[in-house]
Amino acid sequence: MEMSGQGWFTLAVLAVMIFGLVRFEYVADVIFLGALMILTLAGIITPKEALRGFNNEGMLTVAALFVVARGLVETGFMTRAANWVLPRGDNSAAALRRVMPVSAGLSAFMNNTTVVAMVMPALMEWARKHRVAPSRLLLPLSYAAIAGGVCTLIGTSTNLVVHGMMKTSDAPTLRTGFGMWELSVVGMPIAVLALIYLIYVCPRILPERKEFLEQLGETRREYLVEILVQPGSPLIGRTVQDAGLRGLPGLFLIEIERGAQLITPVGPTERLMANDRLVFTGVVSTIIDLQRMPGLVPAADSTFEVDPAQLRRRRLCEVVVSASSPLVGQNIREANFRGTYDAAVVAVHRNGRRVKQKIGDIRMEPGDTLLLQTGSDFANAHRNNPDFFLVSEVHGADPVRHERSSIAAAITIAMVAMMTLPDVLGWFPLPDRWPDWWPTVLRGEHPPVKWPALLDDMRVIFALLAAGLMVVTRCLSSSSARRSIEWNVLLVIAAAFGIGEAMQNSGAAKVIANVAIDLFQTHFGEIGLLAGVYLLTWLLTELMTNNAAAALMFPIAITAAQAAGLDPRPFAVTITIAASCGFIFPAGYQTHLMVFGPGGYRLGDFVKAGSVMVLLCGVMACTLIPIFWPLRP
Repeated sequence: MEMSGQGWFTLAVLAVMIFGLVRFEYVADVIFLGALMILTLAGIITPKEALRGFNNEGMLTVAALFVVARGLVETGFMTRAANWVLPRGDNSAAALRRVMPVSAGLSAFMNNTTVVAMVMPALMEWARKHRVAPSRLLLPLSYAAIAGGVCTLIGTSTNLVVHGMMKTSDAPTLRTGFGMWELSVVGMPIAVLALIYLIYVCPRILPERKEFLEQLGETRREYLVEILVQPGSPLIGRTVQDAGLRGLPGLFLIEIERGAQLITPVGPTERLMANDRLVFTGVVSTIIDLQRMPGLVPAADSTFEVDPAQLRRRRLCEVVVSASSPLVGQNIREANFRGTYDAAVVAVHRNGRRVKQKIGDIRMEPGDTLLLQTGSDFANAHRNNPDFFLVSEVHGADPVRHERSSIAAAITIAMVAMMTLPDVLGWFPLPDRWPDWWPTVLRGEHPPVKWPALLDDMRVIFALLAAGLMVVTRCLSSSSARRSIEWNVLLVIAAAFGIGEAMQNSGAAKVIANVAIDLFQTHFGEIGLLAGVYLLTWLLTELMTNNAAAALMFPIAITAAQAAGLDPRPFAVTITIAASCGFIFPAGYQTHLMVFGPGGYRLGDFVKAGSVMVLLCGVMACTLIPIFWPLRP
């Protein structure tokens, strides 16, 4: 079949795109938008077709889910869940058995990057505490999160990308898109098989390597900090061990002051009581973690904010006292930090020397480093203040909204339930006659109709409503909601729809589809064509982002199915699954890059462990998809 000039031009743009995505995957949004503009200027697609993806429900749903996931993070729900699941002992096999299924289950309902970002710190702390190599745990975590994402419509943005492209397709069997649980008939068996492999086989393949930062011999600045157990804290009555205050990396509990009683050394079975004053040495990251525990507040300064609403307007800053500072020679209690600097002292570091007084009694010396709770403009206001050699804001120290965690969980559960509703009610037809007071949008024009026809398009509304409720109920601020949205991902998704239109309009998709039919179906039959689509999608996923691979393969696969007289729906499912099975190359998936450094991995580790995952997922998908979605319409 001959290709037109527009087809050759589109293929040339596509080739440049693929090269750019392989070489510069971190600017995928720029590459996609650039290709979209070129194809529009060349007249292959109209401006309306180019912009169609920007109001697609798949893209809007992804944006809303970013906000919902952030709400779960900022309320501490994810961290609490991870800490609750981890075992008390040092059995790494038990940790995998408990963490991997939970990670896969969470990934079925929220972005897998978010799941890994929240579970990984807790898993690494557990590994350091029990002297277990993180390399045995982190790569299985990444793989489990990816495997869980193929179980539901909202499990990963790739599912929603394909869902959105199906809704705009001309093929009648694609226009309904995916149901909330439709992918689960193939996704769940894949996830279960993957979990068995990750728990019982993968740790034997992976090496024991120290954490990347430990390999570099990182030196850490330790502070002296006093923590007060507030009345009503959920930690009251729990042992030091169970409360997670003993054995953490970079944190040492020196003593407990209980009224006139001084408890030192502190045993792991010592139970916490209200108004206990705990004295620690710790690095900044562990001090932040202590502040995030419900019912614990720094006790070094009586003016320290404890109200959650006030805390959210405060920041943590590190300052170094200068030789000319009026603070030199004063103790912290006398210095009146609140009145002078609108700040409260949280912790003190003195050049590696152990300070034995209470923090309030410490007389400051030149070079002392103070960790302060400050107003939002402290860093800018005092950056050039001669009282301090250095002023630096501590990032990632925003207080956790523990009191909102149950609300965030309830909103997420309600969203999942409402998005599942069309699947459940799809079995029931609407009545022939509706009451006059029933909303017109639900009565429809031609009853009886199926519930999904009326409710399926509302999935994006449910997601947007959940995102709005996260902000309204103060599970996160509006500024945090805006920051949580990964705009580069949304731009790739939106631009992908226009590029798909260009491949259809130019005839490039049809020519490539015919080549695929000749190559795969002619030699291996209909199942061979399905396997060929899976193979090509998987290869693109390993070379570029999963969303990009799905977007590029969708028009080719659907055209190939239609040309071969096959139902295009199983091919859409194949693309969705294959685009989430990039397990071999670290750059193929963002979660791989997140665990690569902390786990001390090398490319060979991914190849050895990931090859088995690729084989398991590919065989399972190509076996199950034709059973549940017959190839012949």
